[in-house]
Amino acid sequence: MRHRIVLVCAVVLLAAGALAFFGGEDEPEAAPPRTVLVPDRPGEPNETRVAGPREAAPPTAAEVGFVQMMIPHHAQALEMSALAPSRASDERVKSLASRIETAQKIEIDVMRSWLEENPEAVLKAHGRNHGAGHTARMAGMATPEQLERLRGARGAAFDELFLKLMITHHQGAITMVDDVLDKGTDVTVQEMARDVQSTQAAEIERMRALLED
Repeated sequence: MRHRIVLVCAVVLLAAGALAFFGGEDEPEAAPPRTVLVPDRPGEPNETRVAGPREAAPPTAAEVGFVQMMIPHHAQALEMSALAPSRASDERVKSLASRIETAQKIEIDVMRSWLEENPEAVLKAHGRNHGAGHTARMAGMATPEQLERLRGARGAAFDELFLKLMITHHQGAITMVDDVLDKGTDVTVQEMARDVQSTQAAEIERMRALLED
């Protein structure tokens, strides 16, 4: 009987060693959660807590809403920026519009991909609505009348109106960032929010300087 127990133990140890050798180098597994004893105040029982990796929390409804609304918000910035090459007279305005267009196209692609990768969070937060119907709640959006004026403007008049509308538009985006930044759990959304905040704050300062020139 003792020999059989020794033999079984030896087989288990060999199997564990083989798993560590063949599977541990390329894809190391995360250490399992463990319990730790947390001392309490004198006279009170100690507390046992779980330490170690835990499953990431799902995105919050605020994060889903931010991404859904930021897509059409960025889309309007692209619409405005696309007018600059044929209407602006200041090369600096054209250059700024080009940078806005390039950056925000990429951000829209990232946001759409994030929504596709998080269908359960989207359904839980807002159903299948990926931004439609949220326009009224998006800060800084230009009105249809303002966009029509921008389309009809040329030269210096376009430059001034574009900068003013885009400053308001960027300020609205930063307001939306403030509503979600550090109030969620998703790393990607929080990074996107910080990128929007830093990039658009810098562009606001640049546009204000152009208006003062």
